[in-house]
Amino acid sequence: MVPASPDDPEGRCAWAMSSPEMRAYHDLEWGVPVRDDRTLFERLTLEGAQAGLSWSLILAKREGYRRAFAGFAPDLVARFDQDDVERLMADAAIVRNRLKIESTVSNARVIDAMHRVGDTFAELVWSFVSDVTVDNAWAELGELPSSTATSKAMSAELRRRGFRFVGPVTCYSTMQAAGLVNDHVTSCPRWGDLGGAVGSKT
Repeated sequence: MVPASPDDPEGRCAWAMSSPEMRAYHDLEWGVPVRDDRTLFERLTLEGAQAGLSWSLILAKREGYRRAFAGFAPDLVARFDQDDVERLMADAAIVRNRLKIESTVSNARVIDAMHRVGDTFAELVWSFVSDVTVDNAWAELGELPSSTATSKAMSAELRRRGFRFVGPVTCYSTMQAAGLVNDHVTSCPRWGDLGGAVGSKT
Protein backbone atom coordinates (compact mmCIF):
# COMPACT_ATOMS: atom_id res chain seq x y z
CA MET A 1 0.00 0.00 0.00
CA VAL A 2 1.30 3.42 -0.91
CA PRO A 3 1.59 6.12 1.77
CA ALA A 4 -1.47 8.12 2.70
CA SER A 5 -1.84 11.66 1.39
CA PRO A 6 -4.11 14.58 2.42
CA ASP A 7 -7.76 13.75 2.95
CA ASP A 8 -10.20 13.92 0.07
CA PRO A 9 -13.48 15.83 0.66
CA GLU A 10 -15.36 12.89 -0.84
CA GLY A 11 -13.74 10.45 1.57
CA ARG A 12 -11.63 8.50 -0.90
CA CYS A 13 -8.83 6.26 0.30
CA ALA A 14 -6.07 8.76 1.08
CA TRP A 15 -3.45 7.03 -1.09
CA ALA A 16 -5.51 7.82 -4.18
CA MET A 17 -4.96 11.54 -3.86
CA SER A 18 -1.22 11.57 -4.48
CA SER A 19 -1.65 12.23 -8.23
CA PRO A 20 -4.35 12.37 -10.93
CA GLU A 21 -3.11 9.02 -12.24
CA MET A 22 -3.42 7.39 -8.83
CA ARG A 23 -6.91 8.82 -8.40
CA ALA A 24 -8.01 7.45 -11.79
CA TYR A 25 -6.57 4.04 -10.95
CA HIS A 26 -8.33 4.09 -7.58
CA ASP A 27 -11.66 5.24 -8.98
CA LEU A 28 -11.79 3.02 -12.04
CA GLU A 29 -9.72 -0.10 -11.43
CA TRP A 30 -8.54 -0.88 -7.90
CA GLY A 31 -10.86 -3.39 -6.29
CA VAL A 32 -12.96 -4.03 -9.40
CA PRO A 33 -13.34 -7.82 -9.82
CA VAL A 34 -11.13 -9.21 -12.58
CA ARG A 35 -11.94 -12.64 -13.98
CA ASP A 36 -9.97 -12.89 -17.21
CA ASP A 37 -6.55 -14.47 -17.23
CA ARG A 38 -4.78 -11.81 -19.26
CA THR A 39 -5.72 -9.01 -16.85
CA LEU A 40 -5.03 -11.15 -13.80
CA PHE A 41 -1.62 -11.99 -15.21
CA GLU A 42 -0.99 -8.27 -15.62
CA ARG A 43 -2.10 -7.53 -12.06
CA LEU A 44 0.13 -10.26 -10.63
CA THR A 45 3.11 -9.13 -12.71
CA LEU A 46 2.80 -5.47 -11.78
CA GLU A 47 2.28 -6.21 -8.09
CA GLY A 48 5.40 -8.37 -8.16
CA ALA A 49 7.30 -5.65 -10.01
CA GLN A 50 6.37 -3.20 -7.26
CA ALA A 51 8.34 -5.11 -4.63
CA GLY A 52 10.79 -2.61 -3.15
CA LEU A 53 9.41 0.23 -5.28
CA SER A 54 6.43 2.60 -5.30
CA TRP A 55 3.12 1.85 -6.96
CA SER A 56 3.17 5.27 -8.64
CA LEU A 57 6.37 4.25 -10.46
CA ILE A 58 4.85 0.97 -11.64
CA LEU A 59 1.65 2.69 -12.73
CA ALA A 60 3.71 5.15 -14.78
CA LYS A 61 5.43 2.21 -16.48
CA ARG A 62 2.31 0.14 -17.08
CA GLU A 63 2.02 0.95 -20.78
CA GLY A 64 5.69 0.08 -21.15
CA TYR A 65 4.99 -3.27 -19.52
CA ARG A 66 2.07 -3.90 -21.83
CA ARG A 67 4.23 -3.27 -24.87
CA ALA A 68 7.16 -5.26 -23.52
CA PHE A 69 5.08 -8.29 -22.53
CA ALA A 70 2.81 -8.66 -25.57
CA GLY A 71 -0.23 -7.18 -23.87
CA PHE A 72 0.17 -9.79 -21.13
CA ALA A 73 -1.11 -12.58 -23.37
CA PRO A 74 0.19 -15.63 -21.47
CA ASP A 75 0.57 -17.79 -24.58
CA LEU A 76 2.76 -15.17 -26.25
CA VAL A 77 4.91 -14.38 -23.22
CA ALA A 78 5.36 -18.11 -22.62
CA ARG A 79 7.34 -18.24 -25.88
CA PHE A 80 9.87 -15.61 -24.78
CA ASP A 81 13.43 -16.93 -24.73
CA GLN A 82 16.73 -15.73 -23.32
CA ASP A 83 17.15 -13.25 -26.16
CA ASP A 84 13.84 -11.69 -25.16
CA VAL A 85 14.99 -11.47 -21.55
CA GLU A 86 18.14 -9.66 -22.63
CA ARG A 87 16.05 -7.33 -24.81
CA LEU A 88 13.82 -6.52 -21.86
CA MET A 89 16.83 -5.92 -19.63
CA ALA A 90 17.66 -3.01 -21.95
CA ASP A 91 14.10 -1.63 -21.98
CA ALA A 92 13.89 1.50 -19.81
CA ALA A 93 10.09 1.44 -20.08
CA ILE A 94 9.96 -1.33 -17.46
CA VAL A 95 11.77 -2.17 -14.23
CA ARG A 96 15.00 -3.76 -15.43
CA ASN A 97 15.28 -6.45 -12.79
CA ARG A 98 16.35 -9.80 -14.21
CA LEU A 99 14.60 -11.92 -11.60
CA LYS A 100 11.33 -10.03 -12.06
CA ILE A 101 11.53 -10.27 -15.85
CA GLU A 102 12.36 -13.98 -15.78
CA SER A 103 9.58 -14.66 -13.29
CA THR A 104 7.06 -12.99 -15.61
CA VAL A 105 8.08 -15.31 -18.44
CA SER A 106 8.04 -18.41 -16.26
CA ASN A 107 4.64 -17.44 -14.76
CA ALA A 108 3.26 -17.06 -18.28
CA ARG A 109 4.45 -20.59 -19.03
CA VAL A 110 2.62 -21.94 -15.98
CA ILE A 111 -0.60 -20.19 -17.02
CA ASP A 112 -0.19 -21.37 -20.61
CA ALA A 113 0.28 -24.94 -19.37
CA MET A 114 -2.91 -24.60 -17.33
CA HIS A 115 -4.78 -23.48 -20.44
CA ARG A 116 -3.52 -26.51 -22.34
CA VAL A 117 -5.31 -28.82 -19.91
CA GLY A 118 -8.48 -26.74 -19.75
CA ASP A 119 -7.80 -24.86 -16.50
CA THR A 120 -7.67 -21.10 -15.98
CA PHE A 121 -5.66 -18.86 -13.70
CA ALA A 122 -8.84 -17.00 -12.79
CA GLU A 123 -10.56 -20.12 -11.52
CA LEU A 124 -7.54 -20.91 -9.41
CA VAL A 125 -7.13 -17.55 -7.70
CA TRP A 126 -10.86 -16.97 -7.20
CA SER A 127 -11.19 -20.38 -5.55
CA PHE A 128 -9.39 -18.94 -2.52
CA VAL A 129 -12.37 -16.66 -1.81
CA SER A 130 -15.01 -19.20 -2.90
CA ASP A 131 -15.56 -17.17 -6.09
CA VAL A 132 -17.05 -14.23 -4.15
CA THR A 133 -15.43 -10.88 -3.29
CA VAL A 134 -14.72 -10.48 0.41
CA ASP A 135 -16.08 -7.11 1.53
CA ASN A 136 -13.90 -5.89 4.37
CA ALA A 137 -14.87 -2.92 6.52
CA TRP A 138 -11.72 -0.98 7.36
CA ALA A 139 -12.22 2.48 8.82
CA GLU A 140 -8.60 3.58 8.29
CA LEU A 141 -5.77 2.66 5.95
CA GLY A 142 -3.66 1.63 8.92
CA GLU A 143 -6.02 -1.29 9.55
CA LEU A 144 -5.34 -2.93 6.20
CA PRO A 145 -3.17 -6.05 6.46
CA SER A 146 -0.18 -6.64 4.20
CA SER A 147 -1.02 -10.33 4.01
CA THR A 148 -3.65 -12.72 5.35
CA ALA A 149 -4.11 -16.42 5.92
CA THR A 150 -5.81 -16.55 2.53
CA SER A 151 -2.95 -14.83 0.71
CA LYS A 152 -0.49 -17.15 2.43
CA ALA A 153 -2.47 -20.16 1.22
CA MET A 154 -2.62 -18.71 -2.29
CA SER A 155 1.12 -18.04 -2.26
CA ALA A 156 1.87 -21.60 -1.20
CA GLU A 157 -0.31 -23.07 -3.94
CA LEU A 158 1.03 -20.80 -6.67
CA ARG A 159 4.58 -21.64 -5.67
CA ARG A 160 3.71 -25.34 -5.70
CA ARG A 161 2.52 -24.93 -9.27
CA GLY A 162 5.75 -23.21 -10.29
CA PHE A 163 4.86 -19.51 -10.07
CA ARG A 164 7.59 -17.13 -8.94
CA PHE A 165 7.55 -13.73 -7.18
CA VAL A 166 4.27 -14.71 -5.53
CA GLY A 167 4.89 -14.20 -1.83
CA PRO A 168 1.95 -13.62 0.55
CA VAL A 169 2.27 -9.81 0.31
CA THR A 170 2.29 -9.84 -3.49
CA CYS A 171 -0.66 -12.24 -3.49
CA TYR A 172 -2.63 -10.00 -1.14
CA SER A 173 -1.84 -6.91 -3.20
CA THR A 174 -3.08 -8.80 -6.25
CA MET A 175 -6.24 -9.78 -4.39
CA GLN A 176 -6.85 -6.12 -3.57
CA ALA A 177 -6.12 -4.90 -7.09
CA ALA A 178 -8.21 -7.60 -8.77
CA GLY A 179 -11.23 -7.28 -6.50
CA LEU A 180 -10.99 -10.57 -4.65
CA VAL A 181 -11.20 -8.35 -1.58
CA ASN A 182 -12.84 -4.95 -1.28
CA ASP A 183 -10.28 -3.03 0.77
CA HIS A 184 -11.46 0.51 0.17
CA VAL A 185 -11.99 2.19 3.53
CA THR A 186 -15.62 2.53 4.55
CA SER A 187 -15.64 6.32 4.05
CA CYS A 188 -14.63 5.87 0.41
CA PRO A 189 -17.45 5.99 -2.16
CA ARG A 190 -15.90 3.06 -3.97
CA TRP A 191 -16.37 0.79 -0.94
CA GLY A 192 -20.13 0.96 -1.36
CA ASP A 193 -19.95 1.03 -5.15
CA LEU A 194 -18.17 -2.32 -5.09
CA GLY A 195 -20.58 -3.94 -2.68
CA GLY A 196 -19.37 -2.92 0.77
CA ALA A 197 -22.06 -3.13 3.41
CA VAL A 198 -21.65 -4.87 6.73
CA GLY A 199 -18.24 -6.27 5.89
CA SER A 200 -16.52 -9.45 7.02
CA LYS A 201 -12.82 -9.01 7.65
CA THR A 202 -10.71 -11.97 6.54
